[in-house]
Amino acid sequence: MDKDEIIKAREKWEAEKLKKFLEKRPERGSFRLDFGDEIYRLYTPEHLRDWNYLEKLGFPGDYPYTRGVYPTMYRGKLWTMRQYAGFATAEETNKRYKYLLERGQTGLSVAFDLPTQIGYDSDDPMALGEVGKVGVAIDTIEDMRILFNGIPLDKISTSMTINSTAAILLSMYQIIGEEQGVDSTLLRGTIQNDILKEYIARGTYIFPPQPSMRLVADAIIYCAEHIPKWNPISISGYHIREAGSTSVQEIAFTIGDGIEYVKWITKRGVDVDKFAPRLSFFFAAHNNFFEEIAKLRAARRLWAKIMKERFGAKNPRSWMLRFHTQTGGSTLTAQQPLNNIIRVTIQALAAVLGGTQSLHTNSYDEALALPTEKSVEIALRTQQIIAYESGIVDTIDPLGGSYYVEWLTDRIEEEAIKYLDKIDAMGGMTRAIESGYIQKEIADSAYKIQMKIENGERVVVGVNKFVDENEKLNIELMKVDEAVAQRQIKRLKHIRKMRDARKVEESLDALKRVAEKEEGNENNMVPYIYRCVKNYATLGEIVAALKEIFGEYRAPTVI
Repeated sequence: MDKDEIIKAREKWEAEKLKKFLEKRPERGSFRLDFGDEIYRLYTPEHLRDWNYLEKLGFPGDYPYTRGVYPTMYRGKLWTMRQYAGFATAEETNKRYKYLLERGQTGLSVAFDLPTQIGYDSDDPMALGEVGKVGVAIDTIEDMRILFNGIPLDKISTSMTINSTAAILLSMYQIIGEEQGVDSTLLRGTIQNDILKEYIARGTYIFPPQPSMRLVADAIIYCAEHIPKWNPISISGYHIREAGSTSVQEIAFTIGDGIEYVKWITKRGVDVDKFAPRLSFFFAAHNNFFEEIAKLRAARRLWAKIMKERFGAKNPRSWMLRFHTQTGGSTLTAQQPLNNIIRVTIQALAAVLGGTQSLHTNSYDEALALPTEKSVEIALRTQQIIAYESGIVDTIDPLGGSYYVEWLTDRIEEEAIKYLDKIDAMGGMTRAIESGYIQKEIADSAYKIQMKIENGERVVVGVNKFVDENEKLNIELMKVDEAVAQRQIKRLKHIRKMRDARKVEESLDALKRVAEKEEGNENNMVPYIYRCVKNYATLGEIVAALKEIFGEYRAPTVI
């Protein structure tokens, strides 16, 4: 039907027929969503509260992008299939990357070990027992060189889950690209670089909020000028959801963080349309199938309105909320781990039907250990079967116009706006975080959800229902060799011995001098970090230099 036919059909809906239709409205149901709304037994146009919803929905690629940011969506190009991977040393992780690429992965996603994330070298006493355990250890540019050995950076998109030390890892990646002969303007990928959610939910912060935000802004402005195809931030709701938030809190707090970053950078005199098109987002996909789909649609619409109406962005690309999705790690169970394959499939379907641009599917053994090659291959195959066998990509936004999905999209957006209004009244996201408000909201939600599991109100198969008392773990688990740390430390000591110590000291001193100056575009710290990295300063040395100027952050206790 064309538009005129739709209008005529709507006009034929006589008042008497409408009256009879409304008389059959269903009773309320007994089920509730985590954010409190009752779920009706059946949904009808009445629940949309807008009989012109067809016009309101619009088309994919049209503002406010409820149905997707691109006109053709997956009919034109599939989402990027990433598998988050990193462990032990750069050599071992490089092998895993090549293994995944050979099996059809279309983008890399780097997991760094905890010392790398919080700014310690592998030989620091604070790194003891953690080197290479939850990601790959990166101390110097040499480690990054080995990590991407034989992987052409002009042909691959790389996402790096790194925050406090993001500018350091970005500089390493840029230098490796240059060594491969790849111009920085051609590099594609993402650094997470979302420090606000570290204070909220994840905890890998180093510096106090003010200098941390300066570093984030410096990286965003630097990329806009020097690495224009790079996403300099991935504003992350994933960790907020994994910490126990509801779907509404996830998008409200994530978009609240996004608003704070935009405010911070525009205050430095940078036009919003210069950097906003490269802002990206990162969400979780959990088990409530339709809620997750609606959440992603609501987030897209909400961000478009904020960028256009609040910040006056004129470039349509500034309005688009482009995002990566990862299936929910906290939903995986150590009991009956093969059940996780089904959970991940449902979550991945929700992410795709919600219009994600990039997707990571968790492996079934991740509640127990880092994934094995076998389990990560199944996770990748899950995406490929959805893409090539399910028929889901044959049409754009197949759930668009569903009474239930559209009602749920509206409700999630409405509830998220209430949170954003409250955050604005508190003075913005930084103030809300410093007060402990955001952390307490998430903690309260996590407690309520856990209580529902413990009292059986929320069923988790294999945990509180359909439990196998005689279960025996029959799967192979991956273990990181304890000798990894020694191998990594040996290489680090060799680098320190071979480098020009005078150049290292000079570049670190220059970084400290610019860090002492007032924040501003003329005092961007990233070029100075780049020089430190190029001179083989270690990640820990660069962080230590900045600690001398900025100090370290200690989180307040929130009860």
